[in-house]
Amino acid sequence: MADTRNITVTVNGEAHSREVETRLTLADFLRHELNLTGTHVGCEHGVCGACTVLVGGTSARACLMLAVQCEGQEVVTVESLAAGGKLNPLQQAFQDHHGLQCGFCTPGILMTLTEFLREYPDPSEAEVRTALTGNLCRCTGYQAIVAATLDAAKRMRGGA
Repeated sequence: MADTRNITVTVNGEAHSREVETRLTLADFLRHELNLTGTHVGCEHGVCGACTVLVGGTSARACLMLAVQCEGQEVVTVESLAAGGKLNPLQQAFQDHHGLQCGFCTPGILMTLTEFLREYPDPSEAEVRTALTGNLCRCTGYQAIVAATLDAAKRMRGGA
């Protein structure tokens, strides 16, 4: 018999209460319990960054975190970025600069950069590249991603 716990987690501003197995990862909770499939599971070792979400405002690897660890926490996923069907400045810059290819890594990159741009609103190219070191993309050379991030930062500061 599996060990279970009742948890309440606020995801993208909405509280969700569930009984979950204590071994259920946050990624599987989001994908299978809440049907939020934007959080992708790649390596399942925390290396690729495809599963990155924000927990309490800080980026976290959802494949390495247990859902029970999020009891009482605020979790933000890529699904929260667009409001009312309108892309946010980072998403729009990714579209404008062709900052994605297959899209598998993109949700994790967007979440990493969401936290990064909140802390560094006027980053240099080198700072963006450093911020991306925890996210692997097998389709691009990162140049379009970096350009999109720099453009998004400018837009968010009111420069576009």
